[in-house]
Parts: sequence; structure tokens; C-alpha cells
Amino acid sequence: MQEQVASVGPDELATLKHLALEGAADAPTTVTCAALAERLDASNQTASRRLQRLEDAGTVEREMVGDGQRVTITDAGRRTLRREYEAYRRIFEGVAEVALHGTVTSGMGEGRHYISLPGYMEQFRERLGYEPFAGTLNVDLDAESVEARARMDAMDPVRIDGWEGDDRTYGPAFCWPAAVLVDGETYEEAHVIAPERTHHDADQLEVIAPEKLRDVLGLDDGMEVTVRVEEQ
Repeated sequence: MQEQVASVGPDELATLKHLALEGAADAPTTVTCAALAERLDASNQTASRRLQRLEDAGTVEREMVGDGQRVTITDAGRRTLRREYEAYRRIFEGVAEVALHGTVTSGMGEGRHYISLPGYMEQFRERLGYEPFAGTLNVDLDAESVEARARMDAMDPVRIDGWEGDDRTYGPAFCWPAAVLVDGETYEEAHVIAPERTHHDADQLEVIAPEKLRDVLGLDDGMEVTVRVEEQ
């Protein structure tokens, strides 16, 4: 599981939407705090603070120019907007699952350590209904699935609470029910796992299950798999 980073709140999300409507999701766009403040019905200082928070969260990049500042929405910012879009799709279209495609890859081995910690394991048993194998199946997503991943983020997950132990704090995580499909075979009892807030690479997915998926499904690095994520 990956290191947590800042996220944006609803006010910053509204600001990000306005920047996208001005074209900042497609190309660097010159804006002024005064014009942005008028659109947001807020003060210049409030508009400036929101831009700073968006930059701190890695969702925009800014460059000061003579007539204002040139703002570009980053890949992380576009993913933030897409998650919001997918949340509305879920409301109005009832989207309840998403299929993500990619190739199996080797992780850094950190999953084995974190998954096996007692503060997490106890919650896995209680909330997922099984004790996961001590390790994760790592999948590099293809380009189309990187975009589709936002549908997963819009679904309600199983929350795994953070906890304290050994003089350090361990952060919360989210789990989504999933099935792993390869060569016509399907493994049903699995979950995608991710920290609550993260700068995780959007093209990577971590999957846990009660068994070692590589062995059960005969998986090796480079093999293609589909991870079907469903509403809990």
C-alpha cells in the first residue's frame, strides 16, 4: 500500500471544474484571481487560496505571467474530475461494476508486510469475511482501464480503519469486491485494495484474496488479466 497525500475538498473541486470549463484540462490557460473569484462568487483571496490548495494536492500546475497566471490541470486533476463524473454516472445510470484490464507485474514486497499486520488482519477477517494471503497481486493497467478506474473510485468501498501500533500510525484503506479473470477462469473471492488518499500510480492495481492468486491461477509476470470490480 502506498503513501498518503493531500486531497481536494468540495470547494477546491468546484474550482477545478471551473478551470476545466475554461480549457485548463486541455492546455495551459491564463486566469486571474479576480475573474475566477467572480465565477465562484467568492473573494479574490478565497480564489487564490483554492488555487494554492489545488497546486499543493498536485491537481494543477501554475506559472505566473504578466496578465495573471497560466494554469494547467494535471493528470491527477483530470482523474479527480473523472471520479466526480463517474459518481454522477452511478447516480443517474446505475453503473455497478467496471472491468479493468492489465498485465501481472512484480511489486516491491511491501504488500506482504502491511497485509499481515494484526491491526489490518483483524479487520479483514471481520469486514471481508476472510484472512488474506500475505501479499498482493499487482496489475499494470492498460491505458483504457486507467481512465475507467475512476468508476471504481466512485463505488462505495469497504473501509479498513487506520490504527496505531509499535509507536507509529498506520493509515486507513479502502477495499472493493472483485473477481480476477484469466484464460476463461474466474476467481471470485478477491478485493482491490488502496489507501484512503494516495498518489498511487493510476496505472497500478493491488488485489488481495484468501489464497495466493499467482499460484491458484497460474499467473506469471506479463500475463494479461481482467479484474472485475463490483458494487458491494
